[in-house]
Amino acid sequence: MSVRVSIVGASGYTGGELLRLLLDHPGVELAAASSRSLAGQPLHRVHPNLRARSDLLFTVPEEVPASDAIFLCMPHSHASREIDRWLDKAQTVIDLSADFRLRDPATYRAWYEEDHPAPARLASAVYGLPELHRHAMRSGSEPARLISGVGCNATAMNLALLPLARAGLIERAICDIKVGSSEAGAEPSAGSHHPERAGAVRSYAPVGHRHAAEVTQELGEFPLDVSITSIEMVRGVLCTAHIFPTRHVEMKDLWKAYRAAYAAEPFVRLVAEKSGLHRLPDPKILAGSNYADVGFDIDPRSGRIVALCAIDNLMKGAAGSAVQCMNIARGLDEPAGLGFPGLHPC
Repeated sequence: MSVRVSIVGASGYTGGELLRLLLDHPGVELAAASSRSLAGQPLHRVHPNLRARSDLLFTVPEEVPASDAIFLCMPHSHASREIDRWLDKAQTVIDLSADFRLRDPATYRAWYEEDHPAPARLASAVYGLPELHRHAMRSGSEPARLISGVGCNATAMNLALLPLARAGLIERAICDIKVGSSEAGAEPSAGSHHPERAGAVRSYAPVGHRHAAEVTQELGEFPLDVSITSIEMVRGVLCTAHIFPTRHVEMKDLWKAYRAAYAAEPFVRLVAEKSGLHRLPDPKILAGSNYADVGFDIDPRSGRIVALCAIDNLMKGAAGSAVQCMNIARGLDEPAGLGFPGLHPC
């Protein structure tokens, strides 16, 4: 079975990653990739790694054909203003923006400081983290109509905390997140200018980051504090979560909880060894990979749990997870097209 797919807004980093993945996907026919500013030009004009990989030219969004699945890689609030148009063109729409991540319109307004353009669509959108909502992405023979993207920082937090939340172990959590420069997107800004970004360790969201709302929605209400710091790295997210537990636990209890949550997950690996350079998650070795490496430890003096999750923000935090969702929704093998393990050394 071949799934006909198109990408709207394919000139940015996530669009480029989708192109890289879908061009080699064994079950996909790539029908179109749109970019209004690059229409008529080859893909390698802005994605040089794709040179000689495809004869496809960028097209304007209006010329994107009817498809089995359409990926939307559009700026914030654009997808939600045009969602009916894209749902008319595809059986499954996967939106990589933040527009459909939050199910409650009031919560959306509280965090994004504006009313949602399509509030009636929020409740039916499937939150696009397979580890949480795999069964909602395909019900029997029916694929989900609308699947949201997931914030890259939210992905790392959700996967670090999920087993503990399910076990009722979280009294309070503090997530310290380090991120690479590609999280800011392909458009240059004052903060991404090389003299300002090089060598930086800059806390740009010490409090109040929007991705915290996704974690509360998915894992439940518990006190959650989030701080995010940019470091000198292009790809990657490392979440270090400090959890004050509801009861005393030992390492064997954590192993039991994390194995129960992730033993059957194709893209979550437990990395919590007693020694060695790579005994805990490290985003560097995940570049280009859809894997999430999750680890944990306990402070024996205080009982504080430390849970870690490393991902490539452009892959498991965006394009890779979106392809994983498409595979599930369209009845393909879930890991199809996503087998690249990352590089070492890198």
